[in-house]
Amino acid sequence: MNQKVLFFITSLLLATSSIAQIGGRSTYQFLNLVNSPRQAALGGKVVTNYDYDPTQGLFNPASINPEMDNQLSLNYTNYIGDVNYGTAAYAYLWDRRTQVLHVGANYVNYGNFAGYDEQGNATDSFSGSEVALSVGHARNIAFTDFHVGGNLKIISSTLENYSSYGVALDIGVMYVYEDWDLNITGVARNLGTQIKPYETQIENLPFELIFGISQTLENIPIRWHFTLENMQQWNIAFANPNRAQVDLEGNVTDEKINFIDNAFRHMILGIEIFPESGFNLRLGYNLRRGEELRIIEKRAFAGLSAGFSIKFNYLRLSYSYSKYSSAATSSFFGLNINLQ
Repeated sequence: MNQKVLFFITSLLLATSSIAQIGGRSTYQFLNLVNSPRQAALGGKVVTNYDYDPTQGLFNPASINPEMDNQLSLNYTNYIGDVNYGTAAYAYLWDRRTQVLHVGANYVNYGNFAGYDEQGNATDSFSGSEVALSVGHARNIAFTDFHVGGNLKIISSTLENYSSYGVALDIGVMYVYEDWDLNITGVARNLGTQIKPYETQIENLPFELIFGISQTLENIPIRWHFTLENMQQWNIAFANPNRAQVDLEGNVTDEKINFIDNAFRHMILGIEIFPESGFNLRLGYNLRRGEELRIIEKRAFAGLSAGFSIKFNYLRLSYSYSKYSSAATSSFFGLNINLQ
């Protein structure tokens, strides 16, 4: 039975790897926003943490575990412009048989916009917001170090006078080898559909495949994280027209994107210093963000992120800062409460 479960999950991950796109080709893009200061500080989309933090269950349901019991996590992000968003997550250990149940919410508010008609005359202002509510559960495959989990998400979106509803499923598989403090995981996110479109056309959801590995170094208080994002589509790099070369005769040569360029765009690197102590530091670098938002001939530190957390009895406070470009940064605030 265990082999059948693993075969089914592996087949599902492979079968869905060809149906998704990135960047503006699907709706409900907010589902892939970073969920917590910890995740943001490590470069974003980190899926390998297997500990007390229930927010991790929003991105990788296979990480839901008994250590999250009665932990409540609240997170807020001052995003770009007037956009603000937040997440909340809670886990409860029901019993030894049922194990842990996980609930969570993602919410984003896009702020207010000035309205104009087709002639350019001012009309009423409008706003937009989206929310996703999730229920998740994970189980250990008996007599193995593998864990499988799933999240069911109900999605609601309102943009001006248009509204939409949808449903999505996340499926995760995680290998936890405690002897080496090693975690390896794969997640298929946002498998689903719109139930009610904004108008008449059903749009795709932002499906994504993520793989990750992390490990705490022996005798050194550092945990490293390596993540591969958007693995459902290999070619995610694009030629930047600002990097085209023009010769003396006016001939234009576009930027060349090779295998290495594409490989690097999938990578996210992160480290946690003192990961299991009351105070820790976190650093990350998102290679795709750093390359796509890099300003030519100017050091802007795009793609870098950093943060820390500090624990006070039953509370853990977290803060992170992410650099997108010279003109765009974000601050992430988080509070984890032990309710036991």
